Amino acid sequence: MALCGALHSFLFEYDTPRIVLIRSRKVGLINRAVQLGILAYVIGWVFLWEKGYQETDSVVSSVTTKVKGVTLTNTSTSGARIWDVADYVIPPQGENTVFVMTNAILTLNQSQGHCPELPDDQTKCEVKNDCVPGYVSTHSSGIQTGECVPYNSSIKTCEVFAWCPVENDYLVPKPAFLREAENFTLLVKNNIWYRKFNFSKRNILPTINSTYLKNCIYDAQTDPFCPIFRLGKIVEAAGQDFQEMAVEGGVMALQINWDCNLDRAASHCVPKYSFRRLDNKDSAHTVSPGYNFRFAKYYRNSDGTESRTLVKAYGIRFDIIVFGKAGKFDVIPTMINIGSGLALFGVATVLCDIVVLNCMKKRYYYREKKYKYVEDYELGVGETYGTDS
Repeated sequence: MALCGALHSFLFEYDTPRIVLIRSRKVGLINRAVQLGILAYVIGWVFLWEKGYQETDSVVSSVTTKVKGVTLTNTSTSGARIWDVADYVIPPQGENTVFVMTNAILTLNQSQGHCPELPDDQTKCEVKNDCVPGYVSTHSSGIQTGECVPYNSSIKTCEVFAWCPVENDYLVPKPAFLREAENFTLLVKNNIWYRKFNFSKRNILPTINSTYLKNCIYDAQTDPFCPIFRLGKIVEAAGQDFQEMAVEGGVMALQINWDCNLDRAASHCVPKYSFRRLDNKDSAHTVSPGYNFRFAKYYRNSDGTESRTLVKAYGIRFDIIVFGKAGKFDVIPTMINIGSGLALFGVATVLCDIVVLNCMKKRYYYREKKYKYVEDYELGVGETYGTDS
């Protein structure tokens, strides 16, 4: 019966709002306070802070880079050597990224042949039977020949067919091989476009001339729009030590933020630079730290044989990350947010009804005044459901 009654009420009853004026200081103050809060939210947050009156668009960007700097190294193996951009920027151009070599392990004059493998638990041997012909592991320098040969005066290792002599990368040079790289400079050229507004700009601003560009170095206080960055300053701005990072390498982010209000003059749309380290470098991440890879330079000797110099390069990869948003006045988002704000004013009525009908001492009296039950007059004057005709 209860279910039938509920179904009957759902199908054959209609609710319509009724306006009741309640003279109560408490309820009146609650109503106005809620309305004031909603008004402050709509004006302060939606329109002033979030600029809800604007159409927005995300940035489309392209980046090119150029590194400059020269340094000198002098070691017992390679002697005095000048390093310029062609030596330490690998590859010459990348997609929104540039790698600068800061440290290296050089294995000179390698040629293909037979030589002892580096000693470890898998390659040390005492007799020939300890070595397996054709054996190769993921850490091998070459393919074992099955011979056990002296590595030095005290250790024997399995012989391999490989580029000989094999690389020994157990000891990473410290301090870094190219420690002067912190004085190298990086020029970042960034072009941006907001498609919806057909607005484009670049980070070399119209106010920058060639004389200034040749002499400026980015500084957050004195030269915040200079597009030339000293590598050491980038790392320092991220709270890192360049000389420490240069030993094993790492990954840095150079972030360019283009947040533009296109209701203002185009001159106010300028880039903001920030820096951070992307790879983890802390006590909890000590396995395989930094950033490194190998490459080789090949030569043809006078006797026709091929040789190479193997380079295990450690360095810092600079990722140029561009992000941003532009906004411009548009009628459609303005009207949508105004309508949403007006709809929110209904919250004040709902809250006050909850207080009046459930929390106040005279709630039963107010409920009686709030709701009025009207019978169906189509049944006839003086007739109601359940009466005889």
